[in-house]
Amino acid sequence: MNEVEVVVAHSERATLRIGDVFLKVDADQARIDTEVEVLSLAPVPTPQVLWRKPHVLAIAAVPGATLGRLGGPSTGSPAAWAAAGAAIRRLHDAPPPPWQGRAGRSAVALAAELDEECGALVTSGLLPADLVTRNRRIAEAALRPRTAAFTHGDLQIAHVFVDGDEVTGIIDWSEAGRGDALSDLATFTLGHEERLDDVLAGYGTDVDRDVIRAWWSLRSLLVVRWLSEHGFDPFAPGCEVDVLKSRM
Repeated sequence: MNEVEVVVAHSERATLRIGDVFLKVDADQARIDTEVEVLSLAPVPTPQVLWRKPHVLAIAAVPGATLGRLGGPSTGSPAAWAAAGAAIRRLHDAPPPPWQGRAGRSAVALAAELDEECGALVTSGLLPADLVTRNRRIAEAALRPRTAAFTHGDLQIAHVFVDGDEVTGIIDWSEAGRGDALSDLATFTLGHEERLDDVLAGYGTDVDRDVIRAWWSLRSLLVVRWLSEHGFDPFAPGCEVDVLKSRM
């Protein structure tokens, strides 16, 4: 008999795996509806939707394996990382959906959110002030005008699967929509800076690396407190706090 594996679970959503089927349970039905629509639009390999009911989505597992995980070693050949970069470029070059995704917040909205979060990090004592101030300054480069692209919105390394040097599936699309393409690239390479050259070899070289580095700082600052409050450990080796420290 197949066992039930809890892939991720917190107060907003949970993902369970039973054999080759993933069940996504989400308190926000809109995120499920967005994911189903995006899976029909994205020009890259995606999971098959098996069925959808209120607050639950069943999708088939994709073949292959991820290229690593945040806080762990990166795996796969340079060609596999380049293939992931090429797939991400196909996504970004496609006509974007009409709605704003997670990576589509305006520079003004992001700056306000970042200021509030930085203040909370220092006031709570979760992070030292000099670490927050330095990374807040670096993050400024991400707060610039940009052309909206078709973005995944949460393109963690664990969401891209490869088999050999071929991308076999990209999962977890509930945050997708119009947004900043470089946010996707930064999320994918977060904690694996040494793989950025391989990714950009497939993506293309017309990329501002300083903006990607700025997104590393920005994303990490925005999620440290949330992760700490929801049962995750951003202080683990190689994770978000180490990313912030590497900017020092």
